[in-house]
Amino acid sequence: QVQLVESGGGLVQPGGSLRLSCAASTNIFSIYAMGWYRQAPGKQRELVAVITTGGSTRYADSMKGRFTISRDNAKNTVYLQMNSLKSEDTAVYYCHALKDGKSYWGQGTQVTVSS
Repeated sequence: QVQLVESGGGLVQPGGSLRLSCAASTNIFSIYAMGWYRQAPGKQRELVAVITTGGSTRYADSMKGRFTISRDNAKNTVYLQMNSLKSEDTAVYYCHALKDGKSYWGQGTQVTVSS
């Protein structure tokens, strides 16, 4: 079992920045991939960014150049740095882990971009 706890969401103005954190209950060396997804009201959950154990990253096209995913193995934590935020980035952001073929999800953290 892997438990994931997100933090760092909140209200930010357009053009602002936020950093989300996802703390895992286990050594993230053992987790093949960790990532962030988001779900806006009335929309399907979508990929934001993924990072593998080897450090490879993948981003959704609309986030490239604005969002950066990183991991701190010593802290068992994955981060999502979000810059140049837009109103359309408003959503619940979920942390995801893929370990031994199983998916694990956090409870989500709300990000609201509004003036």
